[in-house]
Amino acid sequence: MARKKQEPEKKKVNTDGIMGLHGSTTEQPISETLELNYMPYAMSVIVSRAIPEIDGFKPSHRKLLYTMYKMGLLNGGRTKSANIVGQTMRLNPHGDAAIYETMVRLAKGNETLLHPFVDSKGNFGKVYSRDMAYAASRYTEAKLDSFCNELFRDIDFDTVDMVDNYDATMKEPSLLPTTFPNVLVSANQGIAVGMASNICSFNLAEVCQTAIALMENPRHDILQTLPGPDFSTGGELLFDEAATREIYATGRGSFKLRAKWNYVKSGNLIEITQIPYSTTTEVIMDKVAELIKAGKIKEIADMRDETDLGGLKLTIDLKRGVEPEKLMQKLFRLTPLQDSFACNFNILIAGMPRVMGVGEILEEWTAWRTQCVRRRLYFQVQKKQDRLHLLKGLERILLDIDKAIAIIRETELEEEVVPNLMIGFGIDEIQANYVAEIKLRNINKEYILKQTKAIDQLRQEIAQLEATLNSPKKLQNVIKKELEQVSAKYGQPRKTQIVYDAPDSGQEDPQEEIPDYPVTVFVSKEGYLKKITQASLRMSGEQKFKEGDSLSFSAETSNRAEILVFTDRFQCYKSRLSDFEDGKASQLGDYLPTKLEMEPGEGVVQVVLPGSYQGFVLFCFENGKLAKVPLSAYETKTNRRRLTGAYSDKSPLKSVLAFEEEAQIALYSSDGRALVVSTALMSPKTTRNTIGVSALTLRKKAVLDRVVALDDSGIVNAARYRSKNIPAAGAVLKDEDVSQKQIAFDV
Repeated sequence: MARKKQEPEKKKVNTDGIMGLHGSTTEQPISETLELNYMPYAMSVIVSRAIPEIDGFKPSHRKLLYTMYKMGLLNGGRTKSANIVGQTMRLNPHGDAAIYETMVRLAKGNETLLHPFVDSKGNFGKVYSRDMAYAASRYTEAKLDSFCNELFRDIDFDTVDMVDNYDATMKEPSLLPTTFPNVLVSANQGIAVGMASNICSFNLAEVCQTAIALMENPRHDILQTLPGPDFSTGGELLFDEAATREIYATGRGSFKLRAKWNYVKSGNLIEITQIPYSTTTEVIMDKVAELIKAGKIKEIADMRDETDLGGLKLTIDLKRGVEPEKLMQKLFRLTPLQDSFACNFNILIAGMPRVMGVGEILEEWTAWRTQCVRRRLYFQVQKKQDRLHLLKGLERILLDIDKAIAIIRETELEEEVVPNLMIGFGIDEIQANYVAEIKLRNINKEYILKQTKAIDQLRQEIAQLEATLNSPKKLQNVIKKELEQVSAKYGQPRKTQIVYDAPDSGQEDPQEEIPDYPVTVFVSKEGYLKKITQASLRMSGEQKFKEGDSLSFSAETSNRAEILVFTDRFQCYKSRLSDFEDGKASQLGDYLPTKLEMEPGEGVVQVVLPGSYQGFVLFCFENGKLAKVPLSAYETKTNRRRLTGAYSDKSPLKSVLAFEEEAQIALYSSDGRALVVSTALMSPKTTRNTIGVSALTLRKKAVLDRVVALDDSGIVNAARYRSKNIPAAGAVLKDEDVSQKQIAFDV
């Protein structure tokens, strides 16, 4: 009997419970799941939620403002915010909380925008405060600010497309016909799927001036009219011409911002009144408190937040003899009082996200605004032509008013009035309807002459509008005139001051600022570090340790020296001895896991003094392998305190030794054998987490126990254990080669 051919097993894809009818699981390829389920979601987030369009608004902003406009809140009084939120849900079904948060950001009280769109009353929080929560929508009131006239001036002139809302019960604008480049005036931030947008705000007058200059001369140097961004929180902008030009050209880069402060001599205090847009007062206070606690800032007696209805104010009380300028430079370097604003000018153009420079954005806005103005003029022409057409029919009746009255009076059926007027005067149905609807009191020569006098004026207006429509230069003149009007009416002085010759406060403190003196470092097996001066060491007695703890490492060095602390989590913590307080032999010292903010349960394996980072560090693993890594691999130019992947995680670490030059070392196994080799037999590795090379050949169940420098090993007859090649098994350790010295360096 022929055997049935076995079909290959179909590979099943875990679809996390894609259920069919009756609870059965349906198989679906992951590629199909991504294409059918994830991609539509990703595109919806990008196009309909997170990325602003050329009018400078996201859909949530646009829906809220348009709802308020339709509620009559542009010219009327304020209404409860809860009422506005409820009405907005007809356009934006994402929930009341999200809608109210959008309103808060657009409100004058929150101070997020240079030119707020919502005139608010009540507590709307502050953009510069993390903890100052805004009041619930039932307690606050709002209306549209007069500035919104520039958003809705042309909305009823068919300047933008009107589209259905989510349930097709009403219409909403696809864009708002802003008369100025709002996309650069209003700060905007959004995170989509696979992309993001972060647009800083610029001064309204400067943006309008730049847009006009680019229309007149496409090769205009933008930096001449737009020196830098302008933020609602003020502060100071550290001008960097190269970085600014790169942002203007590519739409990517970062601006450096710092706080604005003044020194009050009478109270010996510093008042900070403006901070970078990208931070908050609470973050600054927390960072300063952390630095004071760590002993890195000793010049401050007290710092408090005195923000009130008058505005932001952080007050710093100084200790005696402190130079304010010097302290502020230090705070700029160590705290968010100096911060960066990362730019990513990602904007939706015709439904496609594009990262553009400032010049390209203004070019796109000008093209879009030109189209809006063209549609507005065309709409006006159509309206005037319709009016002209009606008046021309009325002009025909002027020839014989009595005839018109006779036609209407002698027509028996109402439905025949319009056809009879059309036949009697040679006019069309629209004109005849208009004539038929004239009131009886207006059927006189004076009224008709008064109406028909507007015909010549209408013809002139239509001719002017058509001439503008057909001339790109005249269209640009219309846009430029509107920009000049907006700039004159709503322009404000810069809030963010530009500093052209600021000192580079990002550099490290000069080394001379850290006092230098000889110290001796003691580290215990459990991870306690003591830094003791020579004078204190001469006066002290026996070193104190916790019960069960003992000395693991000691060395003479200086207060400016750096230390590397290797832990059992394959990490290295870098610190300076100057960060530790001078101690005494009678004290336990600083507990390194706490001082260096290690992870819970992380323990110290060894402490190394790298000096000038010359030489190498030797990692000795339980499996008998040694890894030789240059010390320069642990030298960092930044202030990074933790290096992950500091060494290999393939075998437990037993010892860490640092050498400036090649040296002889002694390796001990757990079964009582020893091996003496030179570190020159091992080649240095370029990667920190290298697994190393085999050095000690281990017998079954034996492991590498410890490694020490030969001079510290106590071995008398080194030749017995020496090997010129590795790996090697070594020799059984003799009693005369065992020394108590080894105990002090056992890790």
